Amino acid sequence: LVRMKFLQLLSRKPVKLGMLFQIPFCQNQFPYLCLATSACLYSKKKKVNGYEQVDQEKYKNLVYSVTSYKTSAQTPETILEEDNLLYGPPDKHRPPVKAETKIPKNCVPLINPDKRIPLLSSESNLPMKISLQKTKMPSVTRILQQTMSPQQAFYLERWKQKMIQELGKDGFAEYTKNLFLQGELFHAALESIFLSEKVATKEQREDVAISGYLSSVQHVLKDVSEVKALESAVQHETLQYLGLVDCVAKYRGQLCVIDWKTSEKPKPFLKNTFDNPLQVAAYIGAINHDANYDFQVSCGLIVVAYKNGSPAHPHFMDPDLCLQYWNKWLLRLEEYMDKN
Repeated sequence: LVRMKFLQLLSRKPVKLGMLFQIPFCQNQFPYLCLATSACLYSKKKKVNGYEQVDQEKYKNLVYSVTSYKTSAQTPETILEEDNLLYGPPDKHRPPVKAETKIPKNCVPLINPDKRIPLLSSESNLPMKISLQKTKMPSVTRILQQTMSPQQAFYLERWKQKMIQELGKDGFAEYTKNLFLQGELFHAALESIFLSEKVATKEQREDVAISGYLSSVQHVLKDVSEVKALESAVQHETLQYLGLVDCVAKYRGQLCVIDWKTSEKPKPFLKNTFDNPLQVAAYIGAINHDANYDFQVSCGLIVVAYKNGSPAHPHFMDPDLCLQYWNKWLLRLEEYMDKN
C-alpha cells in the first residue's frame, strides 16, 4: 500500500519531491520503509526500450503497430487471412457423411414370390442329396474368393506367408491338406448322424482328427431336427450361380440353411466368420429359386466347431439379417460378373 501511494505521488507533476519527505508523513507512516523504497526505486537502472533504438522512419509502420496496441489487434477475419497465407485455404468443415448404401442393380428377392409350396411335403423321410454337376456357372465359393476386399486379402496373404515361414512350403501344403481332410471327415460324420438319427459311430468318436469337433457340436445337435437336405447342390436359376449346401434343417423350430465350420481359434461373434454369412444368404436364395426344392428358407445358422472340443458357437441369422447379407451378396455377385 505504501509503495502504491509513493508511486502515485511521483506520478503527479505539481508535487515536488521534497513534499514526499515531510516530517509528519515520515514519522506517522513508516518513515524508514518510505526512504528505503525510494532509494530502491532510484537505484535501479532505467529499463531500456528496444524499440527506441530502431530506425523509426524505416520501420515506422511496424514500430507503431507493435507499440500502439495494448491488446491484440487480430480479429477472426485477420486470423483466417493469415492462416490462408501460411497454410492455404482451409477445408470447409462438414459433418461426417455416412457411406452411401449401395443398392444392387438386379434386386432379385431372397424369398421367391412365384414359388408354389405343396400342401403335403414329400413322403420320403430321407434328406435330399443332389449331386453337384459341372457347369459353366460360377460357384458361391469362387465368387466370394474373387471379390474379396483388399484388406481381407492382405490379412489372408499375411497369414499364409507367416505359416510358410514357420512350416515351409511343403509343410504348409500338408497343413492345408489336413485341414481339408478334417473338414470332409467332420461333415461325413454329421451326415451319418443325421441319416441314422443316432450318435456318431465308435470309429468316428475315436478318430483323433474329428473327435474334438464332434464333441464341440453335441449341444447344437440337440436343437437340430427335421433335416431336409444334406450335402446337396443348389443353383439360382435367375442369377446363374450354384453351390453345395451343408445342411437344411430346423434349428429350434426354424427352418435354416446350416453351415458347419471348423476352427482352431474361437469365433464367438458372427463378424468373426468373415464371408460365411454371405455364403449362407447365397445358398438360401438359391434354394428358394431352385425348382428341385419344394420349400423355402428364410433363416440361417453358422456353427463353428472347435478341434479342442470346447462348445461350438452357433450364430443364428434371422430373416432380417439374412436379407441384409443377401443384398451384400448381390453386390459381390455383380462385382464378379463385371470382372468376368
